[in-house]
Amino acid sequence: MPLITDDAPALPLDAQGILELAARSMFQLFSSVSQGMFLVDRSGRIVWVNEGYQRFLPDLGFSSVDQFVGRTVEEVIPNTQMRRVLETGQPVLIDLLTNKAGTFVVSRIPLRDDADRVIGAIGIVLFDHPETTLQPLISKFALLQRDLDDARRELASQRRRSLAVAGDGERRSKYTFASFIGSSPAAAEVKRQARRAAQSSSPVLLLGETGTGKELLAHAIHAASSRASGPFVSVNIAAVPDTLLEAEFFGVAPGAYTGADRKGRDGKFKLADGGTLFLDEIGDMPQSLQAKLLRALQEGEIEPLGSNKLVPFNVRILAATSRDLAALVREGKFREDLFYRLHVLPVRVPPLRVRRGDIPALVEALGEDLALRNGTPPPELLPDAMALLAGQPWRGNIRELRNVLEQAVMRGEGQSIDAAQLERILREAGVEPAAPAPVQDPGHATDAEDESRYLRPLAEQVAELERKAIAATLKAHGGNKLATARQLGISRATLYGRLENPE
Repeated sequence: MPLITDDAPALPLDAQGILELAARSMFQLFSSVSQGMFLVDRSGRIVWVNEGYQRFLPDLGFSSVDQFVGRTVEEVIPNTQMRRVLETGQPVLIDLLTNKAGTFVVSRIPLRDDADRVIGAIGIVLFDHPETTLQPLISKFALLQRDLDDARRELASQRRRSLAVAGDGERRSKYTFASFIGSSPAAAEVKRQARRAAQSSSPVLLLGETGTGKELLAHAIHAASSRASGPFVSVNIAAVPDTLLEAEFFGVAPGAYTGADRKGRDGKFKLADGGTLFLDEIGDMPQSLQAKLLRALQEGEIEPLGSNKLVPFNVRILAATSRDLAALVREGKFREDLFYRLHVLPVRVPPLRVRRGDIPALVEALGEDLALRNGTPPPELLPDAMALLAGQPWRGNIRELRNVLEQAVMRGEGQSIDAAQLERILREAGVEPAAPAPVQDPGHATDAEDESRYLRPLAEQVAELERKAIAATLKAHGGNKLATARQLGISRATLYGRLENPE
């Protein structure tokens, strides 16, 4: 064992000296072993480049260091995320950067002064040509990705199987309240109302424009109700010819008419017995059937077509319409007594234009679903594309948003989608694109609030602050839930739980 002599180098005795020595040693180590380093100031301007990084300059289009230093980082390094590090003060320890100089594994670390203020940042190229230098790690990642894709396909297959008709004709709900994406005040309120409706056995009437998610909420109400173990049966009244609706609802007795099934045929009321019957587009129901539906709801029994026997049923009714039922009642096109029978727990589903803050989260969810169905990576919307989506009136609401996004994915040449691509798709659909708008903060509070807002239970105020923190962090990360969970210091599962239960 070597002896330590009096003149041997020694560590500083004070903590600050040790910290400065460690920082200096780490900087020198990274500068020597990394593939390259550079520094930017608080404004994002390149102020220093080490010798290793200079070999990348020709591929980036610069013949000398003087052309590179002094310019903003976005000008000289395509696809860099250094600006985000400067704005958030959060390091990015490991990331992949691809530009015309190649693909690199990089780190980005903020630099702070004695007052803990961000005064710049350091960029480090850890590896170049990761496809060779990191081949074992990339192979393992590819294997994990394949396993994840297989798991996703299996989950999708299980979901499809759960929708298949069982031996007794039952169907199950396929959505929960977590499926209704959004944390804006409008989305939170409609989920609150729907959750309360799920605890009741009274009829629920879902009102709202086409494509807002009324059917999804109907599934979620059933899944959260005491009838969740029973069947969920739906019928789109607008899609069934008037002449067949009565048989569709009440069923057909054996041999009721020529060509009828000898065993008879159960109607939707019978199939939904013990569960929930969802009547979609109830406003399109012909008046001739409205009286029979009203009687069935009042008496709790039906009479199949061609039968003299009354069949009791136990069904919870959910109805939905995009039409103004009250106006139809005034015009004599919808029975007033049936309206009051259905209009017990009305839930108005907001259009997308009043919940623009939910658009990034909706785009992420829709993009993941498209990727799963098509076996492709999820699309990445550039900031100008997201701003364009936020400014549209969305007459078809989420259904229209999905259509535009799916067209952009199928017609695009890469993962990234910009505003120009979306504008072309909208114009081809006969829609003149509206001006882009910044995505709203769903947790935004106005300055007009006074001190009276603090005169509430502390738990309620803490929950409100938590919702605003989640909404603000989601906005800062463009709706990316993984990055949001990391910055908030919670797991992704916890974040999903908070979004699903905002109260």
